[in-house]
Amino acid sequence: MTEAGDADRSTPPSGLVGRSIDEFVGQLRGFTDRARSLAGAVPSRLHLPALPSPPGAMSAAQVGAVATTVRAQRQSIAAMRAQLDAFDQQLAVFERILDPLEEWSATWAQLEKAVGDFVRREPGQGEPPARQPPAQ
Repeated sequence: MTEAGDADRSTPPSGLVGRSIDEFVGQLRGFTDRARSLAGAVPSRLHLPALPSPPGAMSAAQVGAVATTVRAQRQSIAAMRAQLDAFDQQLAVFERILDPLEEWSATWAQLEKAVGDFVRREPGQGEPPARQPPAQ
């Protein structure tokens, strides 16, 4: 922690906000004291935690740092979404290119099979035997 952060914790808050916090903590302590006195014998069995003094709360610098971190993380998520959207658009274009290629490839495979069956027919199936090269 920096010295400025330590100074924030060691000095009580000032101004309107500081007074509001002091008043709130004072009212809360008063309420708990009255609740203890009204409860009678119950406080001996029930231990209520002590309230921290106002400097125990997060300093304005700490809250600002948390807020900055949250904003940065949200911006990072937004950037990742933009990258994923761009990647999805690229894949959609690639998919549109592949569809006709896939159809052409299937048609070509059928043509190769038909031509291969025609060329590989055995003699005696209505076709004359293929010419044999002369023996040497």
